[in-house]
Amino acid sequence: MSATQAQTPLVELRRISKTFGGVHALEDVDVDIYPGEVVALLGHNGAGKSTLIKVLSGVHPPDHGEIRVFGNPVRIESTREAKALGIETIYQNLALAENLDAVANLFLGRERYTRFGFLDEETMEHETRRMLDRMKLRLPSLRTEVSRLSGGQRQAIAIGRAVYFDAKILIMDEPTAALGPEETAKVGELVRELKAEGIGIFLISHDIHDVFDLADRITVLSHGRVVGTVRTSDVSKDDVLSMIILGRMPTR
Repeated sequence: MSATQAQTPLVELRRISKTFGGVHALEDVDVDIYPGEVVALLGHNGAGKSTLIKVLSGVHPPDHGEIRVFGNPVRIESTREAKALGIETIYQNLALAENLDAVANLFLGRERYTRFGFLDEETMEHETRRMLDRMKLRLPSLRTEVSRLSGGQRQAIAIGRAVYFDAKILIMDEPTAALGPEETAKVGELVRELKAEGIGIFLISHDIHDVFDLADRITVLSHGRVVGTVRTSDVSKDDVLSMIILGRMPTR
């Protein structure tokens, strides 16, 4: 047993089921994640990946099953409740306001105010600069509109926002989609730094190379069920592709 496995999981999802109009989106799904671990969720479109992360992030409450956070049973019935538990989601579209700058985006919906009720621009700018320094992100100006930034810079702002508000579990949906090799490498560096800080990351990606570069374990879903969970170091890319395509564990 590794040091990671000896710890209490950050999150455990046990026998999670979700049905939409008679369609079983998830059936008895078991997934967990430990501090400082990246778990990739893979599968074809419609496999259940999106529904699973929406259950964890509070968009869809499960019909059946149990969620434990830090070992404690919880009910997550809204995104606000998920965030309060330290669960943050970075969707592929990043949910950034294109016409606003980095400062406004970092504090979007969670702005700081002075005791007189005015926006505390000075504190927010200071905290944004501190967070982006931590992310090793250099911007031409903190006041540059997000629409004028590169894909990698935008991804870093979205990650920084989640981490600033004390994310312990980060769900990343296609974090390197549409990024070039250099920016993909920078996002990979950010993921490794977050791992080193003990943050658990669920990674959804269609890029098998990214998955093998970043993930410690891989869970493959098919038709709402878990095909299997494997340690990345124990399998080949062909093994994982076989799990995705055939819907069963590889034979040895």
